[in-house]
Amino acid sequence: MSMSYRLREAALPVLPPESAPIRVLHFSDLHLTPKRKVEISDIKSFAALKPDLVVSTGDFLAAQDAVPVALNALSGLLEIPGVFVFGSNDYYAPRVKNPFSYLLKDHGKRVLGDLLPVEELRAGLTSRGWKDLNHKRATLSINGTTIEFRGTDDAHLERDDYSLVAGPSGICDLSIGVTHAPYLRILESMVRDDLDLIFAGHTHGGQVRLPWPGGSKALTTNCDLPNWRARGVSKLPNEPWLNVSAGMGTSPFARIRVASPPEVSLITLESSL
Repeated sequence: MSMSYRLREAALPVLPPESAPIRVLHFSDLHLTPKRKVEISDIKSFAALKPDLVVSTGDFLAAQDAVPVALNALSGLLEIPGVFVFGSNDYYAPRVKNPFSYLLKDHGKRVLGDLLPVEELRAGLTSRGWKDLNHKRATLSINGTTIEFRGTDDAHLERDDYSLVAGPSGICDLSIGVTHAPYLRILESMVRDDLDLIFAGHTHGGQVRLPWPGGSKALTTNCDLPNWRARGVSKLPNEPWLNVSAGMGTSPFARIRVASPPEVSLITLESSL
């Protein structure tokens, strides 16, 4: 299968002993418009990876008329148990800006575009059975493992309020946090609540990366996450695993990716023994 995106794979030893493995497809930052024909075709191909669980960390949309496009592109994956949160571009359309502004220090000011039909997107996803984790918890049983999820709304727009899902996990085998933008205030809250694994997106893998010994180096994460954690799986001592998706799309006004190709993650959760 020819692909215009990278499949980033990892195996994480987070399940109880003798548990059946769980294949998690994690995608983010689709930034879809009706014109993104190649990307739409790529997204439809994800179902062939046969995941057991799908996690989306937001920014599905990039246009007013993109909700039917997104639901169509995801139709195969919507047959599979899934969870999602929203990002800033699910609420507001992108605007023209200097693409290199991503590399400047974040001043906290947001220039917002037109409102997008986010409630139409939410209804389309939940009507197919996916769990909305925007300031909610949900529990799913996957391959005999009970997983409790908790999520926040988008931290980049400061829509996050972790207190709404804070506290110890319920009865489960695995606790997973889901958020769009991996700001440290959210990660630190999830560390305090002793979660096992966190999924996030937003960074575009740095979007612009420099060649570096052993690979490439992100210049920014577009949030306060350290640049070295801009994409893929990472872990700090006594903290949950973190998987940051570099995402599939870009803003229609910043169609630039340097050494940071579109990607989707396939994370296999395995027994810890």
